[in-house]
Amino acid sequence: MTQPPSSSSTFSPRHRWKVLTAGVAANAAFSVAFSGIPMTAVLMRTGYQLDNATLGLVLGLMGLGIAVSELPWGLLTDRWGDRPVLLMGLGSTAIALVAMALWAAPAAGHIPGLGWLGAGLLLVGLLGGSVNGASGRAVMTWFDASERGLAMSIRQTAVPLGGGIGALVLPFVALHFGFAALYGLLALLCALSAAMSWAWVHEPPIAPRGNKTVEAAAPKSGPLRDVRVWRIVAGIGILCAPQFAVLSFGTVFLHDFGHAGFATITATMVFTQVGAMVMRVWSGRWTDRRRNRPAYLRACSALSVLLFAGLAVLVMASGTHAADSVALRIALVVLLGVSGVCVSAWHGVAYTELATLAGAARAGTALGMANTSVFLVCFVTPFSIPHLLALQGWPMVWLAASACALVAMPLLVPRPAVADQKVAKAALSRST
Repeated sequence: MTQPPSSSSTFSPRHRWKVLTAGVAANAAFSVAFSGIPMTAVLMRTGYQLDNATLGLVLGLMGLGIAVSELPWGLLTDRWGDRPVLLMGLGSTAIALVAMALWAAPAAGHIPGLGWLGAGLLLVGLLGGSVNGASGRAVMTWFDASERGLAMSIRQTAVPLGGGIGALVLPFVALHFGFAALYGLLALLCALSAAMSWAWVHEPPIAPRGNKTVEAAAPKSGPLRDVRVWRIVAGIGILCAPQFAVLSFGTVFLHDFGHAGFATITATMVFTQVGAMVMRVWSGRWTDRRRNRPAYLRACSALSVLLFAGLAVLVMASGTHAADSVALRIALVVLLGVSGVCVSAWHGVAYTELATLAGAARAGTALGMANTSVFLVCFVTPFSIPHLLALQGWPMVWLAASACALVAMPLLVPRPAVADQKVAKAALSRST
């Protein structure tokens, strides 16, 4: 942003990077919880004495809580602003995690009831869903059109960043210190990110350069009545199904089918999250320069179709010999990791496309719609996987993931949205 602040402004345009940092911290803190807790699935199954079906239900409840709360949080963000929503959401999430540490953690000779665990994870999801729309709206209001893809993609790196931290740290904490320490650590992270939001997240003193041209293309009726917005929202949610399959049951797959050790499983999940983080930053900058978000989204979807289909074929080819062949185990680990990176690389680009279509003033609502779709899928995916396993085993799981990517491809890039994007680009080029 090159436009200078007005004389009455408290914050300079450079403050936008602090706002982005606070948004990343908020998303990362919550991502450590919702992406990291599934990384402890094997330990949770043992510690809480769960079977696979119950484990899938419990892991899905946090996603259900996020899905139910995302749209209300998004509407509140557009009405109240980013700062109060982030402070309220992060603070209450920290309190809920402290309550789980006290009453929903297994200890020596005591296993809490399934209701305590399920209710706790559901509540964490309901409260933590606040961070997504609020931090996204802050990016849209502080950054102009030439930087939004990069800024939104950096914000979206918080999800794999938090997931990578969760994969690296949470299994170790749960194994050596127990789940009470794990929930306490997550509460501390949420409290620290709330403090950062209190210090840095404010409404921008001036409208970012380029907002008017983008707002001109935004629908007057709002995103809730725009069919194009709903198509992209549906595509985003469906394409998240393969991602959540990797995040929720990837560790179980490597443990049960690949017979991988603890270190290999952890390294694979960390690689997946770090790779996704790097690809999100690169893709945001690359699509900002080339203005080719629809083509990039199509490419990610198509490659995901091929990778997950390839993983299913490899599982079928290996049969029961995965544990006996080092080469097959390595191939499974590599293909699962690469598939996880590919199906996680597109988020920042898709969210930027969605928020641009809705307009910055309605970005909280649009992002809330998208995240409702995403976390409904987050609930359905781990709940469905055990049933797919019972039908035809792991090949059915990965073929279903491939099919989801295929269905999502035309939804992510509807033709009317592409046409409107061209109009907005032409207006932007004339203004600059």
